[in-house]
Amino acid sequence: MMKNNEKKQIVAYLRTSSQTNVDGDSQTRQLAAIKAYAKVTGSEIVATFTDDAVKGADAIESRPGFAAMMERLLSNGCRTIVVETASRFARDLIVQEVGFEMLKARGIELIAADSPTAFLDDGPTAVLIRQVLGAVSQFEKSMLVSKLKGARDRKRATGVRVEGRRPLSETNPEAVALAKQLHRKRPKGGRRTLREISAALAEAGHLNSSGKPFSPQSVSNMLTT
Repeated sequence: MMKNNEKKQIVAYLRTSSQTNVDGDSQTRQLAAIKAYAKVTGSEIVATFTDDAVKGADAIESRPGFAAMMERLLSNGCRTIVVETASRFARDLIVQEVGFEMLKARGIELIAADSPTAFLDDGPTAVLIRQVLGAVSQFEKSMLVSKLKGARDRKRATGVRVEGRRPLSETNPEAVALAKQLHRKRPKGGRRTLREISAALAEAGHLNSSGKPFSPQSVSNMLTT
């Protein structure tokens, strides 16, 4: 938790859409605006990240500077990105909303220096995009669940076990074979008890996953597989 006398840490994100802007004063202007915001709000710029010649419609995840910034943010306590304007983050509204929601999900705040509430727009277009993104996300999740279920059902149809603890007949077939052999060979005086079979298995070096003799129930399961 930040103390009253501590400055809020922020990172500056700069984007230029063409080589002309890289060679010009675009970066200088953007950084000046972010520094002015930091001064007014009493914040501290701890790092600056730049994407040169990256168009505003380019997907967030395809930007190398943005990727480096995310690695920095997720490795320490700083959780705020400041850009000169919302369009410097992304000109395309869908890219803006996708990027904003991605950052929000990771607990990262995104602020435009010229309009700190720009990314909190509740206009009809922004709201519609958020609703569509939410619907798409839910659809993709449902499709994934359906695909996984279909894959499991196909495996089950071939007799392959796809979930739950693997039976001892698969994990320790030698122990199962010996248990059945001991069960079939009756000693003088009657059939071996489950505990006696367990003891014989332990003597032969067959123990359960905890390194202890098999329980009577486990031995019974061996005999019925």
